Amino acid sequence: MSADPAPSSAYAVRRLALTAFRSYAALTLEADARPVVLVGENGAGKTNILEALSLLSPGRGLRGTALADSARRLPGEADPAGPWAVAATVEGPEGSFEIGTGLTPAPDGRLTERRAAHINGVAAPASTALSETCRVVWLTPQMDRLFLDSPGGRRRFLDRLTLSFEPGHGRAASAYEKAMRERSRLLRDGGEASWLDAVEAQMAAAGLALANARARTVERLKADLAPLTGAFPQGLIAVTGAFEETRAPGDDGEARFREALARRRRADAEAGRTGIGPHTADLAVTHVGRGRPAAECSTGEQKALLIGLVLAAARAQARADAGAAPLLLLDEIAAHLDERRRAALFDEICAIGAQAWMTGTDAALFAAMGDRGQGFCVTNGALNPI
Repeated sequence: MSADPAPSSAYAVRRLALTAFRSYAALTLEADARPVVLVGENGAGKTNILEALSLLSPGRGLRGTALADSARRLPGEADPAGPWAVAATVEGPEGSFEIGTGLTPAPDGRLTERRAAHINGVAAPASTALSETCRVVWLTPQMDRLFLDSPGGRRRFLDRLTLSFEPGHGRAASAYEKAMRERSRLLRDGGEASWLDAVEAQMAAAGLALANARARTVERLKADLAPLTGAFPQGLIAVTGAFEETRAPGDDGEARFREALARRRRADAEAGRTGIGPHTADLAVTHVGRGRPAAECSTGEQKALLIGLVLAAARAQARADAGAAPLLLLDEIAAHLDERRRAALFDEICAIGAQAWMTGTDAALFAAMGDRGQGFCVTNGALNPI
């Protein structure tokens, strides 16, 4: 896999440096803007590289584990050797920039869950700086059950896609969760009505912003799901839930949400949780060709629908941001696809212009990528070009 890289305005990692991260004491990788294939045996450290890249965006990364768990541990030792760090040189629509993130240790040296971030050497709040700087979307084998598992996983999937379009979505989600926790505390402790009024106003404002951003993302995806026929089935998507389904265009949804929260105070106090709001929403996906919900489709059809959703998001992002497709992290993506779908996946990635980072145990699975991509063999914590 070697050829001169084509110019692109998509997000592309040109240099990645890891320190004390998972299986890597230290690693430096340099790449061009083409898709990247990481090949190696199970346990070689391929997914660890994808996880490091996912941490260039807000949150806990593609594994969703505690941030301290990503720190390297020496053989036979339960405690990490020290804080981890991830640094990258990234090309984007506005040029090249340096981005770094890592854990902030406590004064006694213990690892905390607080993340630091630096953009071009300047310290910045991690959640804000990362969401506004880099766009990252991923698929992992654990997500293959997305349509069968709880609505919470589908909400997180939709929120990740939404964040790639609207950097402020993360702040709205955090504000909503914080206000909801405060409301629950006030209800439990018998807080005054005036305090509840204020918290519910904050919750309604953030909740409506959250729901509206999700709705806009779904509309964007609809426009780019239609062309995905043939190798990847077309999906019909919608956000469902009592809160979403009662919203009407042009009405004052924020005021209605405040009123509904006020009416439910006694019921929510007894239940110990807030019973309505965007935190109860679900993402409904239907296989258009089959006319059936995704959960009722075969495992292969569900996988193809999921890939189609991610490709549609990348295509929509590229169109909305002058060709700046997000980084795509596709862990073990080719393992359960037939030859036709693998070739179609690679063709679509290249058509979008995205730098996709793909892992696999067999280089032959990526043969159809040819010189359009670059490959590395991962062995015992070391990378060598294929």
